[in-house]
Amino acid sequence: FTYPVSSQKRSWTFANEGQLMEFRVEQNSKYIESHEEEAQGRDLNEHFLTSAEERLLLKQYEIYLFDFCRRFEPTMPKCVVGTAFHYFKRFYLNNSPMDYHPKEILATCVFVACKVEEFNVSINQFVNNIKGDRNKATDIVLSNELLLIGQLNYYLTIHNPFRPIEGFLIDIKTRSNMQNPDRLRPHIDSFIDSTYYSDACLLHTPSQIALAAVLHAASREQENLDSYVTDLLFVSAREKLPGLIDAVRKIRIMVKQYQQPDREKVKAIEKKLDKCRNQANNPDSELYKERLRRLYTDEDDMPAEDASFHIADVSSDTSAMNISQ
Repeated sequence: FTYPVSSQKRSWTFANEGQLMEFRVEQNSKYIESHEEEAQGRDLNEHFLTSAEERLLLKQYEIYLFDFCRRFEPTMPKCVVGTAFHYFKRFYLNNSPMDYHPKEILATCVFVACKVEEFNVSINQFVNNIKGDRNKATDIVLSNELLLIGQLNYYLTIHNPFRPIEGFLIDIKTRSNMQNPDRLRPHIDSFIDSTYYSDACLLHTPSQIALAAVLHAASREQENLDSYVTDLLFVSAREKLPGLIDAVRKIRIMVKQYQQPDREKVKAIEKKLDKCRNQANNPDSELYKERLRRLYTDEDDMPAEDASFHIADVSSDTSAMNISQ
């Protein structure tokens, strides 16, 4: 299946950033409405995360997600990373981080992406990359797997920009005057990595993101591909050129404007989240443990009371994942 007729274009590509913000505000409001009594008369904005706080928290967990994939052993293919980011971003268009902690959803997104992209790692190999109680990590990842797939509406095929990038590089080698286009690759890879921290994959086509990466890389190498784009690439489809140029400009601005979240602010948000998160979905809560008990036929199989695992080291000032090794 190609992108123009894909579920990605039909169901998961949106008109503009305002539309995405509406989804996120709506999920935040829904959660607060259904858990309002838990505030016990306190100011709702003081007890619950605001939509802006949720956004900041998820930005931090996107950093953890990339770091987890980067440090993963065995080495993870780029397509798995791209697919995991798609899943993570899609999930939180339909859900609030107060309902499902991003630490747990992050691991599940990567695990499902490994399967979908046929990067064959067992659950044991997978959790070996996570510090702490690996039995508990296994339980959490496997119990969230169906939840994640359902929230993605079972649309699991992801079109990443890597194939169009290869197409552009072959075409540039064939039809342009640029010497050694392969020197663009490090800049392209770096740009694609940067797009993961933006909403580019929810707003633009893989080929638009690919072209933005190629043009960015060319400018870093003091090369100009304008005439290649206008005179060769779109010579027979001039009417599409203004839309493409606009999309490429927007993607490059998104990447350029990205700012890392303030770690102190994130720490404060995480403390707040501990108090307002849905305890039914908190593996450390009695409510969750009771639900888990019903799934086990033998009480002896229950995880230890103090079991914990860590995707992210929230106590440190680094943005690195807690990875074993």
